[in-house]
Amino acid sequence: MEKIWLKEYPPGVPAEIDAREFSSLKDILEKSCQRFGELPAYSNMGVTLRYRDIDRLSRDFAAFLHGLGLGKGDRVALMMPNILQYPVALFGVLRAGMVVVNVNPLYTPRELEHQLSDSGAAAIVIVENFAHTLQDVLDKTPVKTVVMTRLGDLFPWPKRLLVNFAVKHIKKLVPAWAIPGAISFDSALKAGAGQALRDVSLAHDDLAFLQYTGGTTGVAKGAMLSHGNLVGNLQQTSAWLSPFSKPAEETIITALPLYHIFSLTANCLTFMKVGGHNVLITNPRDLSGLVKELGKLRFTVITGVNTLFNALLHAPGFDRLDFGALKFSLGGGMAVQRAVAEHWKQLTGAPLIEAYGLTETSPAVCINPLDLADYNGSIGLPIPSTELSIRDDENREKGIGQDQVGEICVRGPQVMRGYWNRPDETAKVLTEDGFLRTGDIGYMDERGYTRIVDRKKDLILVSGFNVYPNEIEDVVALHPGVLEVAAVGVPDEKSGEAVKIVVVKKDPALTAEALIAHCRQHLTGYKVPRRVEFRKELPKTNVGKILRRMLRDTETSGRPGANG
Repeated sequence: MEKIWLKEYPPGVPAEIDAREFSSLKDILEKSCQRFGELPAYSNMGVTLRYRDIDRLSRDFAAFLHGLGLGKGDRVALMMPNILQYPVALFGVLRAGMVVVNVNPLYTPRELEHQLSDSGAAAIVIVENFAHTLQDVLDKTPVKTVVMTRLGDLFPWPKRLLVNFAVKHIKKLVPAWAIPGAISFDSALKAGAGQALRDVSLAHDDLAFLQYTGGTTGVAKGAMLSHGNLVGNLQQTSAWLSPFSKPAEETIITALPLYHIFSLTANCLTFMKVGGHNVLITNPRDLSGLVKELGKLRFTVITGVNTLFNALLHAPGFDRLDFGALKFSLGGGMAVQRAVAEHWKQLTGAPLIEAYGLTETSPAVCINPLDLADYNGSIGLPIPSTELSIRDDENREKGIGQDQVGEICVRGPQVMRGYWNRPDETAKVLTEDGFLRTGDIGYMDERGYTRIVDRKKDLILVSGFNVYPNEIEDVVALHPGVLEVAAVGVPDEKSGEAVKIVVVKKDPALTAEALIAHCRQHLTGYKVPRRVEFRKELPKTNVGKILRRMLRDTETSGRPGANG
């Protein structure tokens, strides 16, 4: 497809980036630490680590990993919310030449066991709040080393003592756990400080992340993101930012979890590259606490999902904050709603810019111009060095315009190498000419802006997190009282979409409450169904495939289902 979008680029944004400027993420980090040493890099709960601190601590953690006998390419899992230990461990793993496996701290034992086993993780860094989950499955995984940390472990004395005491004994947020041989984060850093760090040579082809995402099989798959993929995406996003931001001058609010690809790249990595200051929010659901934190800062950028922006707009005190320094806000992970974008700009004076990406693309694919005057309903323009093609089911390219709807396909340096140990799944999404089939259906207008009109996959998007119906159905079907089940997404004011299950009973006494309680035992909170409907039968094709689309259409048309 002709790059008609280039004429819409803001002045100063190049058509192409130089992906070879940096050899690896390690190269970027080390140069940023050298260049911005005394500047604040990451803050949490009022405590700040400067770039020189990140350099020293991540070096020590990398040396500790080498001291364990781990080497280049070994996988290390990180299971933490947004705390200071995350960037230290993240960059330590990368500097050691190893592969980061990001893990959602809210995973159930079943989900955690799958990801650790599938990735072959040799070690894990985990906050003790979630140690009980790891304890349940540790002996079923290849993990040999457990590094345990507490929320305040990188805070100065006595704040460290007070925070850790409050979390464990006052708020009682640490369930009892026992993992023999677990090493404290402090001990790991001290051990590494006394060891030399081997210099590991890294290149674009070397693996940096196994970033897990759902799939049509209902089993999470690890997208193989190389150093080249991430370097490419950082070059692309920083090029897009360059006319609107200044190196060493930006303060970005990082409320989305860093284990999510959007926050990982857009916040943690991109602003590290340009010497920005990431303010890490550990619990964004505490809106009063978040508003209080924002009131202390002259922040210039904030990223989030539509539901977060909407919640902030309705949070007491948010409308009284000083937004004088705010340049722009970036929304991703789910569609930004017009009402939210317009209200946001009216209140803050800064635009809420919609972006689009996938785990498989590191993630950025399209971003709207950061000086966009008004909400336009599109996912933006393909960023530099990105090719976008709208294709039909036979892989033939469609034309331009609203009547040329097809699957959005992407090619560029940010596109993953494939799925970890899943050549069959990789073949389904990567075309012979190197394009990634996104599963999203849309079209490109005459100016090069792309609009999504539907999702090819039956993906449910809950507050920016992917929920795959097959996984929900597999769990529900384990209940002895269920004969058949289908899971679909339904509109939800708080989360954009919520999970609904439609069930045919095997046991007439089965209740919705019993099914939801069953799901809570096996699924992370955002995956648990919010609604349950019972029917005598499910709509199916002539070969017996359940027609989820008919169930969704019934929901959105307002026709009542057969409950009870």
